Amino acid sequence: MSEDVVRRLYFGRDDAESDITVGLLRAGFMRTAAYEEALNGRKMLVIGRKGSGKSAIRVRLAGDGDRPGGTVVITPDDAAGDELRRFELQGLTGDTAKSLIWRYVFAVHAARYLVGHYREHRRRAPGSVKALRSFLVANDEALDERLYDRLVKGARGLETSLSLEAFGVKAAMDVRGASEGSRATRQLEILESGVARAFADLDCAGRHAPLLLMVDKLEQVWSNDPDSNAMVIGLLLAAQHTAGAYGGALRCLLFLRSDIYDSLQFAEGDKFHGDEMRIDWTRSALREMAVARAQASMGPEVTPDRLWREIFPVEVGGEPTFDYVYSRALPRPRDAIQFLNLCRDRAVAGEHDRIHEEDVVEAAQQFSEWKLGDLAKEYLVNYPYLSALFEMFRNSGYVVMRSGLETRLDEMADTLLRQFPEYADGLSGPAVVESLYAVSFLGVRLGNDVVYATDRHRAVQPYENEFHIHPCFRPALNAVNAVGLHPYEPHHAASRVVNSFSPSRQSPRVGGLGVGRDFGLMEDLVRACDRILRQMSRATSMPVESRDEVAREVGRVMEDARESLIQLREGRPVDASPHVLRAVNYLESLAGQLQANGLDHETGTESVARRVQDECRRLIRMVGGSSGGSGYSNS
Repeated sequence: MSEDVVRRLYFGRDDAESDITVGLLRAGFMRTAAYEEALNGRKMLVIGRKGSGKSAIRVRLAGDGDRPGGTVVITPDDAAGDELRRFELQGLTGDTAKSLIWRYVFAVHAARYLVGHYREHRRRAPGSVKALRSFLVANDEALDERLYDRLVKGARGLETSLSLEAFGVKAAMDVRGASEGSRATRQLEILESGVARAFADLDCAGRHAPLLLMVDKLEQVWSNDPDSNAMVIGLLLAAQHTAGAYGGALRCLLFLRSDIYDSLQFAEGDKFHGDEMRIDWTRSALREMAVARAQASMGPEVTPDRLWREIFPVEVGGEPTFDYVYSRALPRPRDAIQFLNLCRDRAVAGEHDRIHEEDVVEAAQQFSEWKLGDLAKEYLVNYPYLSALFEMFRNSGYVVMRSGLETRLDEMADTLLRQFPEYADGLSGPAVVESLYAVSFLGVRLGNDVVYATDRHRAVQPYENEFHIHPCFRPALNAVNAVGLHPYEPHHAASRVVNSFSPSRQSPRVGGLGVGRDFGLMEDLVRACDRILRQMSRATSMPVESRDEVAREVGRVMEDARESLIQLREGRPVDASPHVLRAVNYLESLAGQLQANGLDHETGTESVARRVQDECRRLIRMVGGSSGGSGYSNS
């Protein structure tokens, strides 16, 4: 295969705005259920996590010819967000007041659209369209300005008075004794009636698809405070009102991040369930997307079989390659695109003519480091302490029990509370478990499966005690094993441990009583390992991944002792005392790691830790010495 094949392979850009212009969004776009619902107008809310494809749907709807009719995209910046959060009207709740300013923005966008759109229906503008033109000029809304400028003018007009002469209202809306809120509402109703009349006069609802107003990127101006929540709730209320205010000639489509939408608490929230469309990506859908983008970059000859058998390796670490990628990323397009591009980049850097297994493994490490940092940034507003919490899991096992997590949290509680005093309620054990599960950092054991949160995740139950770090984040944290044990390799530390013993402590090399003692010590080590393994077989509640890892390493200790017995029988020298003490140090570290992960508190597992400690004490007595504080390191 030519090296040029790998260089031509490309899966697109990270963000939809770039991907539609210089990437593959146009050619490699997936027409998902969420897209079809948005296109056909059956749903008003597109909800998903960051990177799930919300903006891709919006960009495709705005820029392509899939739907007839006009589109308007509204993406608030910081200045617009500040104006929205600050807007208040006396006599109205924050939610309702902010719904009015959103309704004003929608009405002005519709008016501006109609003033130019009427030519597509007839030569002469009807009186209703002329009235809209006059309103826009009188209220300084005729120019194409930033959203911030529109909000400032709208807020000023709603707080005081709009110029409504174009609609036959000759004076400002000055109803004696009326509140700001009631005056603003009445003014807005007049404006909306004028827009609705123009839509009706042009018969827009009967002749073409409705004008589509799309609001995206709210997460850039949301701060997880009451005013931010009111801003979003006001948007929902305004979009729902708009759906019925213009006779079907205009509709709104809102793109909301799931953590923002799910955090909202308001009385009318139940009325939006039928408008929700959650973006869910399955393994097969992401696999199909990868193939579609590979074909967009290289041509239709890149079949699925060729991509996953010729360009990529068939397997990585014994797993089918795409399954390897899928399991080590969160299920969303951005993650898949970044991971696959990274595999390709590693192959190009290595001047390979295809992507090799080691390219994918190296990409997984880099990708994990990216995603750990990205996760903290994604939820910086909700959980600014995530980066600090991640450090609790560094250089440990990926299986952690609730008690072990709470122990680690207690150890760093003072530091966390000093850094984040306003988040004390969120730093309790149960709250930390729930937040780490909600962001998909931790999964929870349910029966034989480990479940990671999706957009519709369930709450973690108090009786659920076994958690797993998501495979995406394990390499970055060096948490690639269930318990976090180093493999048992006695020769790595042999010289260090042997030097810690005086010559009088070491057994004779051959012959005599020393050889019999060496046989006895090695046999004792084998029997100790056997007793530990039998105790483990009774620890049925121990996480299966942890049990397998501990059993594997104890088995290696036992096998190493058996090989030493064979050497002794063949007359070859063995330093039994240092050998046994190396094994003791390793087994002690094993018991310590079980305790650090909270495994020793679980039914059955605590007996394993105790058995390991008992056997270590027995072996030390047999040697006739001490481990000296377990100075052994197996790294």
